[in-house]
Amino acid sequence: MKLYHGSNIAIETIDLNLSRPNKDFGKAFYLSDVRSQAEEMAMLKADFLGGKPVVSTFEFDERLLTDGTLRFKRFDDYSEEWAHFIFEHRNEPKGQTLHSNDVIYGPIANDRVGAQINNFRSGYISFETFLERIRYMKGITFQYAFCSPLAISKLRKV
Repeated sequence: MKLYHGSNIAIETIDLNLSRPNKDFGKAFYLSDVRSQAEEMAMLKADFLGGKPVVSTFEFDERLLTDGTLRFKRFDDYSEEWAHFIFEHRNEPKGQTLHSNDVIYGPIANDRVGAQINNFRSGYISFETFLERIRYMKGITFQYAFCSPLAISKLRKV
């Protein structure tokens, strides 16, 4: 399958050390199987960080997700488990990844998740309200998080 990464720079070599902490599924290299989604992310990053929007394309053998080669976690929809996972990683004080999965697939959280974390942590909203508010506003969209050097080694730049 083809996977796409939107950025303000071309990605030739993936370095997990350059990945930001406290993302939805922890520190990882995030991709989409929908090119237009990566294009939108590239435009947002270029607007925010400068530079030009760039979409880098990778090939990945999806059989590796089910044949035991990679530890794989899948969230098929918004769920309490997914919301807890997002909350724990976005709220981890040291920015550490709190799982041992190589690849995670699941919905993207709303861009305003930080404000909702603060509201939930402060007791202003219930967990159910937190879950509802972190759903992506444009409808459900999914992401792949490549979380380990083993997973990264399975991506081939196209």
